[in-house]
Amino acid sequence: MARLRYILTPLAILDLLAILPFYLPLIVPFDLRYLRMLRMLRMAKFGRYSRSVRILRDVLADRKNELLAAASLLVAVIVMASGLMYAVEHEAQPTVFTSIPATMWWAVATLSTMGIDMRPVTPAGKILASLIAICGILLFALPAGIVSSGFVEKYMEARKSRTCPHCGKSLEKPPASAASVERGGQRGG
Repeated sequence: MARLRYILTPLAILDLLAILPFYLPLIVPFDLRYLRMLRMLRMAKFGRYSRSVRILRDVLADRKNELLAAASLLVAVIVMASGLMYAVEHEAQPTVFTSIPATMWWAVATLSTMGIDMRPVTPAGKILASLIAICGILLFALPAGIVSSGFVEKYMEARKSRTCPHCGKSLEKPPASAASVERGGQRGG
């Protein structure tokens, strides 16, 4: 009965998806090489053994709302940047900036500082592109700051809660001044 319950757990399903690409070609005569990428799903199990991955998972769960707000801000900036750039550059380059959705690709590439062949040619377009690129740097730094502050909070929580499992006393060393008070103010020589 316990084995049947295990089969339905997420980790067992993950294992099945990881080995399935090896056995499917025996049953299905199609080329399924691309399914071998499912083996990378095994890396999702690292959280079970790595404290750092567990902390990252906890930080992402705790900061979910802030990260979603940053992502929605990024989407809003992409839409606004592509609309502005389309308005500024469409007349000068109608074959390059053909529509606002097509200009969104330019906005994503500019915000991520990836760079592509779509470049503005008008002075207003170049100024706007510069401002959008700077906004992109700031917007991609925002989630990094959110996650790093979450790491610091988790670290401080873990540091405060370090206690002996047997007696319950704190494992933190007292400051040097407190240690000298405990010894009666005597200095060792």
